[in-house]
Amino acid sequence: MMMEKVSRHEIDDFLAQRKLALVGVSRRAGKFGNMIYKELSAKGYQVFPVHPEAKENNGMHCWPSLQSLPERVGGLIIVVRPEQTEKVVRDAVAAGIERVWMQQGSQSDEAISFCRENGVSVIHNECILMFAEPAGWIHRFHRGILKLLGKAPQ
Repeated sequence: MMMEKVSRHEIDDFLAQRKLALVGVSRRAGKFGNMIYKELSAKGYQVFPVHPEAKENNGMHCWPSLQSLPERVGGLIIVVRPEQTEKVVRDAVAAGIERVWMQQGSQSDEAISFCRENGVSVIHNECILMFAEPAGWIHRFHRGILKLLGKAPQ
């Protein structure tokens, strides 16, 4: 698995995009993709959930594919299993998306390589909620620990 660090510049560039697509919302309300949707929406991001089978999910309007989004997004957050991520990044390139954030546990070497080969900025092995401000106390604490250990993106 590719584990090189992601730069803080890449993270800041992704977070500067105020319109984001999200693949990985779940029909089960407590799942992490749903938490990301709620947290980022509360922080002022316009988040477009993508779900291939649900038009509505836990009160969220969903789009069936990245190509069906009503407007262009600045980035895509992926919260699915690695083998699904490989298909999602191909769809992202086809939809003209230039920035991808693979939430921890979603990344695969193949998906990361595909993004890089196609000029897509890719963030992996990081939690978006640690960086989207204002971060909650647990995410600030975790970020502080990583800084102390020299493992935080720079």
